[in-house]
Formats: sequence, structure tokens, C-alpha cells
Amino acid sequence: MQLNLPAYEVKIRKNEGKGDDIFDTFRRKYVRLTPEEWVRQHFLHFLCSEKHYPASLMSVEKSLMINGMPRRFDAVVYKNNGTPLLLIEFKAPEIKLSQTVFDQVARYNLALQADYLIISNGILHYCCKMDYEKQRYYFLKNIPDYTDL
Repeated sequence: MQLNLPAYEVKIRKNEGKGDDIFDTFRRKYVRLTPEEWVRQHFLHFLCSEKHYPASLMSVEKSLMINGMPRRFDAVVYKNNGTPLLLIEFKAPEIKLSQTVFDQVARYNLALQADYLIISNGILHYCCKMDYEKQRYYFLKNIPDYTDL
């Protein structure tokens, strides 16, 4: 699958009768290779290699409770003090990045209160900075480098 992200050396294994698995270096295990997972792996490697985000501060597919309902976010990058810096929602390349997708990540952020939100389908990527004081968010032209935060 062609993405608007740099390629990296992937490890894929055949899983007889169940499709392929991809090695997730962040979770340190093989996971089912879906179009969304393909985007997730490429985007997280992009953040590490091109934008200098430390892999040690990333968390992938963790559960949280929102209004008493269990939800699962796609990825979070934490600050050194353990508070959420960046919340990311991934979609498969064929999924349009709509207001509904942005609303999904915004709902998750009600619980996490991250400074930045990103949505990506591997082709398009949108990043916004939260301003909790003014109760607004601002879309950025580029995804910031970790060293600039």
C-alpha cells in the first residue's frame, strides 16, 4: 500500500489461514496486518525517524473510559513527566478524514487532555494544537518536530 509517509524496513510473517502479521516494534510483538495497522506502523516510524519523537514515550492501543464506556485510542506520545503530549487517530487509506474522525479523537482527548491531536489515513495528515485556556484548537501546517515542543 502506497502512503504519503517514508518507507521503513517492515517485518511481515504469514499466518496460515488468517492473513499476514506485521511486527510492531512499539508493542514488541506481531499484530494483524490491516490497512489501518499499516498506516499506524508507518506513521509512528515517521514520528521517530523524521520528527525525533522518542519511541520510549509512545503508547499504542490502550484502553480508557469515556462517559463510562470503554474506548481504545490508537497512539499517544507522552511528555517526560508522563502527561499526554500528542493523541493520534489512524484510519485506513481509503477512509476519508472527515469531521466524524476528528470528533472521535476529540472525544478521546476529553479524558487525556493532550496538547496536540493528529488524524491520519497515511495519505493525509492533520495536526492541531489545543488551547485549553481559550477553549479552541488551531490546525498546524506541519507536524511539529519533537525538539520544537
